[in-house]
Amino acid sequence: MKIIKVIGAGLAGCEAAWQLSKAGYKVKLYESKTIQKNEIQKIETIAELVCSNTLRSKSIKNAVGILKKEMELFDSLIIEAAIATQIPSDDALAVDRINFSKYIQDKIMKNENIELINEVVETIDDENEITIVAVGPLLSDSFNKEIQRVIGNQKLYFMDASAPIVEKSSIDFEKVYFSTRHKGEGKYICIPLNEDQFNNFRNELINGQVVQTQEFENEVFFKGCQPIEHMAKSGKNVLLNGTMSPSQLEDENGNLPFAVVQLRQDDAIDTLYNFVGFQTNLKWPEQTRILRTLPGMEKINIVRFGVMHKNKYINSPKILNHKLQVKRKRNVFFAGQITGVEGYVESAMCGIVAAMGVVGLIQNKKVEPLPVDTVMGALIKYITNENLKKFNPMKANMGILQHPGIKKSEMPEDWTYTNSIDKLKKYINNKK
Repeated sequence: MKIIKVIGAGLAGCEAAWQLSKAGYKVKLYESKTIQKNEIQKIETIAELVCSNTLRSKSIKNAVGILKKEMELFDSLIIEAAIATQIPSDDALAVDRINFSKYIQDKIMKNENIELINEVVETIDDENEITIVAVGPLLSDSFNKEIQRVIGNQKLYFMDASAPIVEKSSIDFEKVYFSTRHKGEGKYICIPLNEDQFNNFRNELINGQVVQTQEFENEVFFKGCQPIEHMAKSGKNVLLNGTMSPSQLEDENGNLPFAVVQLRQDDAIDTLYNFVGFQTNLKWPEQTRILRTLPGMEKINIVRFGVMHKNKYINSPKILNHKLQVKRKRNVFFAGQITGVEGYVESAMCGIVAAMGVVGLIQNKKVEPLPVDTVMGALIKYITNENLKKFNPMKANMGILQHPGIKKSEMPEDWTYTNSIDKLKKYINNKK
């Protein structure tokens, strides 16, 4: 029986290994973090959530909410783990990141078809081995060169960032309140700001000292994860209509502040909270100084500072087919954020698609493209569309779904969800 090599035990790698094990194949899953962590990895277990602790919306009126439901049809390990370790967070599927990682590692370690190998992989044997490359976006220089060898000389990147996490016990609750924009379980800590406080805080962000990214003089920020100081420089309305919007966040007296900073629960025992939308490249002392200017935050203890890191992705439309298989190297597949998808759920979804492609290769069977009127199919179609003139990272969204012959104005409520699930059920049954 062929043994399949999966490089990287993040969300995409673990999902791919899980899917292949269910199909009856032996998998060697390689992870290097216990030997050499990169600058954003903090824990020893696999499938670490290094940025936010939320898998975003649970609503089936939202593309990423539909995507989670689609992945459940494939018995996704990542979605199973998220549901098992979720914590209250309004309409978002937020998890205790430590328990989430441990849950996945436990399932992987107990799977007799998966061997987790702690080893630094520097080469890809594209002639003799079937390999899924599911490494994170922070590649070593040597492995980056190896990927270049496999896919050709194309260097693309974007900048990404993560937000600070603070101890709940260090917050002054006389100056903040709990509220939510949506009905549902869990509320956010809200820091109310009047106009003067907002202006002062914005000025602090604009003038704060940042870590210099000397390697990249022309920084490229992906719109879904811009540093807060970058948004502050873009203008007041960027903050007021986005990260610091007060919309529907009235205090206990029904008053609506000029601006609001939100904190979201980050662990199951409700001791840690992260600043929502506050990914940052500010120097660590500056993060402490500036965040402590906010009401109720005067004595906060930051347990994890926000960091900026370099995220690389390949030019998938020119390199991969709909199976996430390298066109010029049939034994090599890619999965995860390196393909140009953005987000935890989207990255894990790639593991499902790459695994299907590997099974098709081994069994010498045709793998049909996923339906383009499903979120999975639309996203894969987008990142492998040869006709794209400019390829940028993409999150799940309703705008990329294709519904030939159907006008959006004629769609009943929840039609996209029910149609997607129906199409994928038929797709799965046709594979059997």
